Amino acid sequence: MPDDPTSGMLESISLLDKLLPVWIFVAMAAGVVIGYTVPQIGHLINSFKFISVSLPIAVGLIWMMYPPLAAVNYRNIGRVVTEKKMMSLSLVLNWIVGPFLMFGLAWIFLPDLPLFRDGVIIVGLARCIAMVLVWNMLAGGNSEYAAIIVALNAAFQIAFYSVYAYFFITVLPAWINPSVSATVVKINPWDVALSVAVFLGIPFAMGIATRFALQNRKREQNWYEERFLRMLKPTALIGLLFTLVIMFSLQGNYFIQLPLVLLRVAIPLVVYFIVMFVSSFLLSWKLRFSYQETVTISFTASSNNFELAIATAVAVFGLSSSEAFATTVGPLIEVPVMIGLVYVALWLKSKLFKMVEEERVVTDRVSKGNGDGKFCSFGQHS
Repeated sequence: MPDDPTSGMLESISLLDKLLPVWIFVAMAAGVVIGYTVPQIGHLINSFKFISVSLPIAVGLIWMMYPPLAAVNYRNIGRVVTEKKMMSLSLVLNWIVGPFLMFGLAWIFLPDLPLFRDGVIIVGLARCIAMVLVWNMLAGGNSEYAAIIVALNAAFQIAFYSVYAYFFITVLPAWINPSVSATVVKINPWDVALSVAVFLGIPFAMGIATRFALQNRKREQNWYEERFLRMLKPTALIGLLFTLVIMFSLQGNYFIQLPLVLLRVAIPLVVYFIVMFVSSFLLSWKLRFSYQETVTISFTASSNNFELAIATAVAVFGLSSSEAFATTVGPLIEVPVMIGLVYVALWLKSKLFKMVEEERVVTDRVSKGNGDGKFCSFGQHS
């Protein structure tokens, strides 16, 4: 459709982005090799900390999130917030469906590995506030919606993450199997707030400052959108690759020494990411959201905040614990799966949304023909 900004995206995507899976696998492999050949690298990296925040990972994540957040048109945020139907669906998927789905999969696939099971559950509780912005951008999702959902997830994590962790790891297992020894989980809410403030607050502030400082400067028309963002967006890949090298070097020794355990921990994660994405995508399509809205809902529902999960597992159980290892497997699986799902989303667009987009064009033409001049709300179809 000519009015669709994602039309022909697979054809117009740059060579750099087309080879993104290659760069990601190279970065992960480099991290694993570094971690295996230089075992003390983990202690060196973790020595650079501000309170409980790893500074090397913070640098990579902040820069990775900065370009997508600078691309958000913050003047449209007010209209996005009024979309109660979409926001409600996102919150239900993120804070009810997602945690319970991951909990169930962890118990199904890891019944005899309780420590690794707890690590997988911790991953499911940490809703995504970071990499989802990259996946959403690559798949042509709605950047304003993504920004709002990420902000809501951040607020919910500050308020409820410690409560969720206690319920899903200490209380709920005892209800299912009273013979299971309870794992007492103590998470400092201030550590969660600090993690969210660093990994979301800083890039959010950078994105807002950049947008309002540069978009109205006296330059050629659409300079900010057409030239500045086009130069800035590819640098998100640098932040992503840097982050992956650092993260996988922290646990590279385990990846090589415990391949069977790695495989078993990976299975529930793979199932979770695919089931969560596909079900969210089809549900949003069935509810007749646009492609951009559907992509945003699906990626924000299926992604996870691995940094918070890893930080929580390390703080509660220790750096060399099985729980910490399981949380580190999270991004190992999530990154390649999400990259694959970006291409799946773009492929599904031509299969599922052609009729919806045609109806949108007809509706817009009728609306303009009637001259009512009313704003056509996101997600509303005739």
